[in-house]
Formats: sequence, structure tokens, C-alpha cells
Amino acid sequence: MPNPYSLSSAKPLEPGSLVVLGFADETGAFALRDLLNEMEEESVIEIGDAVVVTRNAQGKVRLHQSLPLVAARTVMGSFTGMMLGLLVLNPLFGTLVGVGVGAIAGVLGDVGINDAFMKKLGEMLTPGSSALFVIVGRRKTAEMEERLKPFAGKFTVLQTTLPAENEARLHRWIAEETSAASNSTPTL
Repeated sequence: MPNPYSLSSAKPLEPGSLVVLGFADETGAFALRDLLNEMEEESVIEIGDAVVVTRNAQGKVRLHQSLPLVAARTVMGSFTGMMLGLLVLNPLFGTLVGVGVGAIAGVLGDVGINDAFMKKLGEMLTPGSSALFVIVGRRKTAEMEERLKPFAGKFTVLQTTLPAENEARLHRWIAEETSAASNSTPTL
């Protein structure tokens, strides 16, 4: 384990990469987000944030956060407040203060992918479609690709901050899987 007080340079943690995938219907992005959540629980992939953006038939854009941020921050605030309250021998007061601070942080703060950016990109979607915005961290590439095969050809890459070689690999994988699926379809 590196010494935190050392002056030598340590390799910084690699930030997650943003990937935005577009789907022709409103349900595809939800299905992929659910699969990614399963894979995260199985330690196949690390997800920083995953948000589905839908644009309904009337053109209304809606963000579907994967985690209700106000509730999550309220819980975290109450836990932190309770721990602080234990230090000053009044856990009830600390919990109440923590709930208030956590709720305010949940309402005022924007964590993860910028909401304005997602809404702006969502307005470019065709009515009746969806997009999945996901921040991807570490991943077991081979296992992830195998699990994503059912989605090949069902989405397009709208935007990404992946390194160039990883983005090229993603596009190659999509092309290979799409052609493999079309070749396995029997013709009449």
C-alpha cells in the first residue's frame, strides 16, 4: 500500500468514461440499465451513474435517475448526523440535523451526469425513443461483451468520452455482433 505522505507521484484513479447510447424505442434503455445494474452487482462492471432519458410521442423529455438523489442524500445525511451526534452524546439531534442537511444537499446538488446536458441531448431524440447515459469505470471486458450480445444492433453510440482505442473497439464489437446476428437469421 502506498504511503499517503510520500511525495512520489502515484498513478491517479482513472475517471469513468461517459457513454451515451440511443434506442429507437422508450424501453430499450431501461432494459440495458437493468442489465448493467445486475452486472455491477456481480462485479463485472463499475457504474458511476446511469440515467435513462426518454422523449415521448408528444416530444416531452424526461430524465429517469437510477437513484433518487434527495432520498439517498437524506439517508446519508442522517447517518452522518447520527455518528456526529454520538460524538457529542446526542444522536437524536445529530440525526435530525443530518436529515435536514442531506435533504438540502439532495435538492441543491447535482452529482453525476449534468442534467442540463442530458435534457439538451434528449431534445434531439426522435419522439418515442430513449437514450442511456452511463459513466463506466472498471470492467471485465470479455464477460461484459458476452452479456451485452442481446443488445447488439439495438442501439447506436450517440456520444462517448472513451479513449480512442476503446471507442474503436466498441464500434467494432457492435458491427461484428450485428453481422453475426443477421447471418444466423434463417432466410426463406
